[in-house]
Amino acid sequence: PDSAVRDLIVALITLKYTQSNSVCYAVDGQAIGVGAGQQSRIHCTRLAGSKADTWFLRQNDKVLNLPFLPTLGRPDRDNVIDGYINQNEEDVCADGNWQKYFISQPEPFTKKEQEEYLSKIDGVALGSDAFFPFSDNIERAYKSGVKYIAEPGGSIRDDAVIDCCDRYGMVMAFTKMRLFHH
Repeated sequence: PDSAVRDLIVALITLKYTQSNSVCYAVDGQAIGVGAGQQSRIHCTRLAGSKADTWFLRQNDKVLNLPFLPTLGRPDRDNVIDGYINQNEEDVCADGNWQKYFISQPEPFTKKEQEEYLSKIDGVALGSDAFFPFSDNIERAYKSGVKYIAEPGGSIRDDAVIDCCDRYGMVMAFTKMRLFHH
């Protein structure tokens, strides 16, 4: 569909301006996860995928309806949302913490709830600045709803990567254009 082409173009343009060894997840005309400058392609795919997952999870009703204190500014709300989703440094739902951010104590957003929500995501585009050398990148991309992939091709393992895409009903286009900066 036209939206997939648009999203792949957004992903590839984004990659043009990133450090080499980069992948970009895009949807609805915007980049939602970028993994750049890592030592391996799978690390880029994982990093960008986790950012894309967080972007989608921020749109879940459980997150959208968090009972924030009216005095909490936007940067603080963004950090609390990230902590609520990713359960980073601070448990924002714990006694003694939630009172700093919320009117009432929110229910945690469990990993099971997050996985169930993310399992329904589909139609995400993924661009890569170089070929995918192994199908593990495709496996990881699938977990974040990727349906369309653009990458240069040229790996001796292209057949295995294509087979993995076919197994998941993904569309892959070989651009024959590397976007590396070195």
